[in-house]
Amino acid sequence: MATLQQKVLKVFGPGWFAGITLGDWLKLLAQNRFAVAPAFWPRAFSISCYSVLNTLFRWPESLLYGARVARVEVPPPLFILGHPRSGTTHLHNLLSIDERFAHPNLFQVNYPHTFLCAEGWAAALVNLFLPKQRFMDNIRQDAAIPYEEEWALCVLTAQSPYVGWSFPHRIDHYEKYLTFRELPAAEATRWKAALLTFVKKVTYKYQRPLILKSPPHTCRVKLLLELFPGARFVHIHRNPYAVFQSTQHLWSMARPYCQLQSAANDNVQERILKQYRLMHDAWFEERALIPEGNLHELRYEDLEQDPIGEVRKIYQALSLPDMSVVEAPLKAYVASLADYQKNRHTELAPEIKQRVAREWSPAFEAWGYPV
Repeated sequence: MATLQQKVLKVFGPGWFAGITLGDWLKLLAQNRFAVAPAFWPRAFSISCYSVLNTLFRWPESLLYGARVARVEVPPPLFILGHPRSGTTHLHNLLSIDERFAHPNLFQVNYPHTFLCAEGWAAALVNLFLPKQRFMDNIRQDAAIPYEEEWALCVLTAQSPYVGWSFPHRIDHYEKYLTFRELPAAEATRWKAALLTFVKKVTYKYQRPLILKSPPHTCRVKLLLELFPGARFVHIHRNPYAVFQSTQHLWSMARPYCQLQSAANDNVQERILKQYRLMHDAWFEERALIPEGNLHELRYEDLEQDPIGEVRKIYQALSLPDMSVVEAPLKAYVASLADYQKNRHTELAPEIKQRVAREWSPAFEAWGYPV
């Protein structure tokens, strides 16, 4: 049963756009012909109010921190890659136990323009309205948990496939931002500038190397290496059948929290099949660009069975600092997950299983999952 917080967020929650500025919000609406369905007017009104506040707070943040952030040198980050629902969040949480590294948190990715000024006092307000568990998988959440920077890019650029969940009438347009392969170079340049600025701000705040996680980055390796030539990468993969089931569940659970238009005519199964192909066609092509010693791949199923052992392999493969320093807190965190209940999904229909096996065959073959 939905909590009161979830019910409120389904009506008034800003979705991806809690931290957007007024100018960017009006531009985004104009690009979509202001076609917000009446059922979602309360959400649009909420975002409009947020946008005014964000614009007001952005000015002092830029004035106080803009020059200092611009001078920041970013140590090579560690990127966690993998299709949504492949275990990227679990892996991000495990690696973020090591306090010699830092990571963006939920507040920062939602408010990328203002977190240096506002997080100290506003994070507590966010926690008042934030459900204690994620709506799609029951993972604990609060404003301080590690989170994916793709949310920040929605706010900073609107160049993300996630924006298509809010504006499904133009979902094909936003899907192009999954790989950037069909877009002019200027679009990629703008996206890279926004990502670099956000990463610099988080680096300025913590003064430590960053562990970053965003599933769409899986098919943007070339762009990431252009920004961060020394970056290291961990790629996690999972049985494609399980990924399809879990991603379908994600779409059904997430959309009500971010929609601004009706998605009645969008075929979710076709969309998932297509996006997985796009993502992995790019991944299998671009992973060869990663220098030797800077990439480690693992199976979600192995991480689930032996999280400490798999994290140890990551430290060894990527020449990360001595893991013994974090082994005790890592074991304590793993022990805290003992009562976690995974989602249960209905069995896939035979015709869907056949399509998944046929259309995602490179992944089955590359990782040895049985068809």
